[in-house]
Amino acid sequence: MKILRKILFPFAVLYGFITSIRNFLFDKGILKSTSFDIPVIAVGNLSVGGTGKTPQIEYLIRLLSDKYKVATLSRGYKRKSEGFVLADATSNAETLGDEPFQFYQKFPNIQVAVDANRTNGITQLLSQKEKPEIILLDDAYQHRKVKAGFYILLTSYGDLYADDFMLPTGNLRESRSGANRANIIVVTKCPKDLSNQNQEEIRLKLNVKSSQQIYFTFIDYDNTIYSKEEKINVNEIKSEAKILLAGIAKPKPFFDYLKNENDECLTYPDHHHFSDSDLDEIQNKANGKKIITTEKDYVRLKDSKLVSQLYYLPIKSTLMSNHKNFDAAVLEYIRKGLES
Repeated sequence: MKILRKILFPFAVLYGFITSIRNFLFDKGILKSTSFDIPVIAVGNLSVGGTGKTPQIEYLIRLLSDKYKVATLSRGYKRKSEGFVLADATSNAETLGDEPFQFYQKFPNIQVAVDANRTNGITQLLSQKEKPEIILLDDAYQHRKVKAGFYILLTSYGDLYADDFMLPTGNLRESRSGANRANIIVVTKCPKDLSNQNQEEIRLKLNVKSSQQIYFTFIDYDNTIYSKEEKINVNEIKSEAKILLAGIAKPKPFFDYLKNENDECLTYPDHHHFSDSDLDEIQNKANGKKIITTEKDYVRLKDSKLVSQLYYLPIKSTLMSNHKNFDAAVLEYIRKGLES
């Protein structure tokens, strides 16, 4: 695979040139970006997948939803519906996509919508009788037809955009200079003991501008696993033989947190739709043992034949320090946006 990526280097240069021209045209106003008169926060990354967008969106929901009417708008990756869909009691992972459906189930006091056309999605949300005061755009950093008022750029500690290259040689969707649009840069999935010196080295490597803020987060795993009917402390389950199941971009930390030498780890592609044959295979391998999966996978599996032995492990994104400054920056943007 590495050799193939090197062979495709000329295509990466071409792709980088095309995306740079596109960004230039948007920056100069030659290509149109639509602004809206409510606060719109875009969360995304420069690279393909695996930076922790879902926990970051959930952090913002927890921060804002007690104070404001919040809506999330996602593309709804791999959903089977089309166009604009506003989540309701009939929704599921197939109509919304797994992450939006997870938002809908965890946060019943917000609106959750999907639309690949973010401009249309926002317009539809604002036409609702109970229209939101704030819209969180999930995975929309490159969706420049909408001009968000505030941009949060994520980059994974183990795969910084400064060390990456354009697709298909690397994993970048656009050049590193795209980071200049960000108001806040968040380095995700850091070791919990990341030193201040290492944080400063990363700040310099990412060439963070004086107008930008940078924060560091780690994935905080729950100390409890959950099923439809019960919850079990993680310490009680770690020594038990079980099946660990993940269909996410980078499952290793999830496996490492739970596994022992007697466990079997089953890995599927990100956003995988589990077929009947997949379910049969998982059930046969489990042979009556507990099956523990990620929260994102659980929303697709909770109504399957595995439900009687299926558990999930919640996660959240935790700021290593200065969380009050992060919160204040977001809240100040919203305050000004609602007053204008």
